[in-house]
Amino acid sequence: MSYMNLYEPWGLLNQVLKNKGQSFHNVEEERSASMYNWIPAADIREEPHQFVIEVDIPGVEPGEIEISMKAGILTVQGERKQEKQVDGENYQRVERFYGTFHRQFSLPDTADSEQISAVGKQGVLQINIPKKAVAQPRRIKVNVY
Repeated sequence: MSYMNLYEPWGLLNQVLKNKGQSFHNVEEERSASMYNWIPAADIREEPHQFVIEVDIPGVEPGEIEISMKAGILTVQGERKQEKQVDGENYQRVERFYGTFHRQFSLPDTADSEQISAVGKQGVLQINIPKKAVAQPRRIKVNVY
């Protein structure tokens, strides 16, 4: 069975520290927040012939999202632009994030990185990553001289 992993350079350290009752979670969030304004949620599933990543990107034009692939890492980045605020508006609460975002996913060896496709619809970016055709085992006949 193949797995697709979220690329988390601090993942192992976080796991070790959580086992000791500590966490770098806030430090990592602060580091990420200084580089990017928000991190969209993503779901990853494996189907018989492909992997599918769905990323929530409401308010982002699909054509303005950059998807790239390098050394087994799929990168999704873009920007949600903030609408012009009207002077005198008195917000009671602001929960939506604006600005740039960046997500990386480590692809398994079975992923066919040459055939990746993506489509944006109703605020969700769907990335389809086909699996490579797997060579089937075969029996080799031994000839007698």
